[in-house]
Parts: sequence; C-alpha cells; structure tokens
Amino acid sequence: QVQLVDSGGGLVQAGGSLRLSCAASGRAFSLYTMAWFRQAPGKEREFVAAITWNSGNTDYGDSVKGRFTISRDNAKNLVYLQMNSLKSEDTAVYYCASDRGIYRRIIATRAYEYDYWGQGTQVTVSS
Repeated sequence: QVQLVDSGGGLVQAGGSLRLSCAASGRAFSLYTMAWFRQAPGKEREFVAAITWNSGNTDYGDSVKGRFTISRDNAKNLVYLQMNSLKSEDTAVYYCASDRGIYRRIIATRAYEYDYWGQGTQVTVSS
C-alpha cells in the first residue's frame, strides 16, 4: 500500500521560512519523480515544484522560483520543500505527489500525471 505523509506546515509571518517534508512508503520511491502542489480556497490545485527520480532535474512554478527549493533523500524515502521569503499568497494546503511513471526525465506539471497524493499540510502566511 502506497502512502505519502506530508508534514511541516504551520503559521508563519511574511518573509519567514518553512520546510515541508513528505515521507513515502509502499513503493520503490527512488524510481519516481516527486512533486509538490498546493491549493488555496476557491482555487485550482497549482504546481509548485518537482524533482526527478535521481535529483537530476527540478522544475518550479513561476510564482515560487527563486524562493522555494525541492530536494529528496532516496535512502530515507523523503522529499522536502524549503520555502523562503514566504508571502501571504503562498497560503494554501500543500500536497506531496508521486508520478505515475518511473525513470522519467521530463517533469510533469499537471496534477493528473500524479497517481498518489499525501493528505496535505496547511501553510498560512500572515502579512
């Protein structure tokens, strides 16, 4: 049974930092691209960042480039999202997700291309 568990969210002031974690189990985690998406109330789920199976490639949504960094530790089955210079518009529920295919070199940025999801962790940025 594949399981992704998101953690690390919380309340932070604008300009602050948070680090999200995603713990994966039940799958050969190291073979898959992993991503973070977010969803704010009344809005569609938005691509935030992704990292390929061997950390050889990363991609970021335009709104977070230069502020967020995705990384992974395949030995520990963990993926991280370091979020710096947070803004009020970063407020959302953040979800970790695992790609449908293995060994992909091109990063998928659409939610339907990911088949397993974490339960989400709330990030609230106060201005």
